[in-house]
Amino acid sequence: MSTIIPGKIVLLLQKKIAFITGGGSGIGQAGAKLLAKNGAYIILTDKNKSMAMQTSQEINNNGGSSESHALDVSDNVQIDEFTLHLKKNFRKIDIVHSHAGVQIEGSLGQVNLLGIDLSWKINVASHFLIAKGLLPLMQSSGKASFIITASNSGVFLDKEMLAYTTTKHAAVAMTKQMALDYATQNIRFNVLCPGWVDTKFNDPFTRQMGGRKALLKYVQESIPMGRFATVEEIAEAILFLASDKSSFMTGQAFVVDGGESL
Repeated sequence: MSTIIPGKIVLLLQKKIAFITGGGSGIGQAGAKLLAKNGAYIILTDKNKSMAMQTSQEINNNGGSSESHALDVSDNVQIDEFTLHLKKNFRKIDIVHSHAGVQIEGSLGQVNLLGIDLSWKINVASHFLIAKGLLPLMQSSGKASFIITASNSGVFLDKEMLAYTTTKHAAVAMTKQMALDYATQNIRFNVLCPGWVDTKFNDPFTRQMGGRKALLKYVQESIPMGRFATVEEIAEAILFLASDKSSFMTGQAFVVDGGESL
């Protein structure tokens, strides 16, 4: 969390500026809090403005520094306007956690075109637009880390989750390509691939599996560690990817899933 120098504590992310989407709850919120605890200034966004404000207030009340904004990443115009706002108000962005996503259940016979389109817009295109819009600010950083949240569904398959697995695999491929293209500019692109974390984000998959009891049975039987991850455990992975602890790591799918994908 910090480096101790005689008479001085240097935080891991001191003087770093971090931009986060989907930071109002769950994994995004836990990651934002941990990055702030390690010294980063947090630009926190969420579709739900009140949740973004509440998270930002918690960060500030606990000694961190942050600001909050409403941002719906399914709206391309909002993304373009907000990245323009950041370019006007900040000279650099050191860390981006493009976290917001959507989970739509169903097999080929169940998913419609609207579900596929929404999955693509949020799980792939929003990350692309954010990366493209913030590229000049990451170049100004001189040492930037861009983290996309996909899922372990981006490295293996989930039964009857066509839209989700397709777009999460695409997010992994896109991240690897961006990492290859910008490694010489010292901009690292990695993709975070969590397994089962007990948040409301799983509601569509819970329905697909037949309810909460069926999901718990699946988790106990299919995950070698036999449990959900906590949001705090996933936040530690975010901190690692954001910091110089992972300074020679780029283009990787960082899977944190209790062994489910083995």
